[in-house]
Amino acid sequence: MTDTPVRVEEPAPLRRRLSAALFRHPRVRLVGLLTLPATWLVLVYLSALLSLLVTAFFTVDEFTGAVVRELTLDNVREVLTTPAYVGAAVRTVAIAATVTVLCVLLGFPMAFFMAKIAPPRSRNLLVALVVTPLWASYLVKVYAWQAMVQPETGLIAWLLTPFGLPGPGFGVTATVLTLTYLWLPYMVLPVYAGLERMPDSLLDASGDLGARPARTVRSVVVPLVWPSIVVGSVFTFSLSLGDYITVQIVGGRTQMIGNIVYQTYTSNLPFAAAIALIPVAIMVVYLALVRRTGALDTL
Repeated sequence: MTDTPVRVEEPAPLRRRLSAALFRHPRVRLVGLLTLPATWLVLVYLSALLSLLVTAFFTVDEFTGAVVRELTLDNVREVLTTPAYVGAAVRTVAIAATVTVLCVLLGFPMAFFMAKIAPPRSRNLLVALVVTPLWASYLVKVYAWQAMVQPETGLIAWLLTPFGLPGPGFGVTATVLTLTYLWLPYMVLPVYAGLERMPDSLLDASGDLGARPARTVRSVVVPLVWPSIVVGSVFTFSLSLGDYITVQIVGGRTQMIGNIVYQTYTSNLPFAAAIALIPVAIMVVYLALVRRTGALDTL
């Protein structure tokens, strides 16, 4: 009688054992997935914000120009009590809000046409056309708008001349128009995604119940895509709030928070950091208001 050889199983490879351990312990898997993004968020993003916050409470030596690392509220007090800086903050918020409203008014019809009216074969092409301006250089687009909004020789002034109307020139209007053009795709794409997920049967049902197109849009479409509109507004509002290049090129003498920070950070870094805290605080309040509406919970 011959003994049959006993097969000794080799230990599973390390990768297989680790995979089995991860699947048995979901928390371990979750920690493994989030470790690298969380580390990047803490080291790069949150540490930069913390450094900005701390620097705002430092001062600068008037003789040497060196940063004095002694905590004081002088910079914050000056920013909040100087009418010029308060006016710049109010102007910046007003411009960002106007740009956001214009992006909604322009982007919603564009997204609705792309998602519900255009033939399915051409939708990908329309999305590509919306995204195409993002491939061009930011500065090229802004300088193109500088040529368009010039008071007498610009394209807009030339188009308005037969109607006896002047061109926008350089100022707040030119800044709003340029920022609206720059950030419009960031509104169109989220709204398009929300409309594409909405069943066409809802529109048909609304029409069968006797609702006119305007009533259907107001009572059916807008409530369903409202979270997408809110997401787009976060992009357009925040990007407009922190922009500083556009206003320097087409804004004339208009002052926004961004270009004030740009003009002061080389000579007085703590004071520039104190001014830069304004858009950070505004965005915190804006996101808190957005969260309270509950729009983001239904995404």
